[in-house]
Amino acid sequence: MLDPETDLRNLPLALRSAYLALHRQTDAVLSPLGLTADQFVLMLALTEDETLTQKELADRISSDPSTIRAMLVLLEKKGMILRKKHPKDLRAKAVSLSAAGRKKAKQAWLASQPIRDQMNESLRQKQASILIECLDTLAGSLGSTDKQTFECKNTEQATN
Repeated sequence: MLDPETDLRNLPLALRSAYLALHRQTDAVLSPLGLTADQFVLMLALTEDETLTQKELADRISSDPSTIRAMLVLLEKKGMILRKKHPKDLRAKAVSLSAAGRKKAKQAWLASQPIRDQMNESLRQKQASILIECLDTLAGSLGSTDKQTFECKNTEQATN
């Protein structure tokens, strides 16, 4: 039987371990394409929306603006992204993928498919849905400045 007190103590380590395993495996798969896992996440965010500001991009991928800026400089040098003055906000930069960036993002998506397959095979669909909900709950509670209570629903279903 699981011990709730021990589980709570081990939660940060388990989250870190899973994240690092995913990050290392993704970096290894994407290295031959000249991309890192973090750059891939940034590029994926740009495939969802044609153009984002650097701030919107930082918010979308839960990163800080200085890290985003550094990645954008590298990706711009590689010809993967375009940065232009924002049409409405002169202080902001509008960021989009170049044609080469779209092609590279597609290659990276295909190259990383075995990682997603492996993750999907390790959890039942219901478990994966609950895990995503719980991770969103954790992110919300840790990023929240108000005193809201966040709760992971349906946790009993995860073990069924």
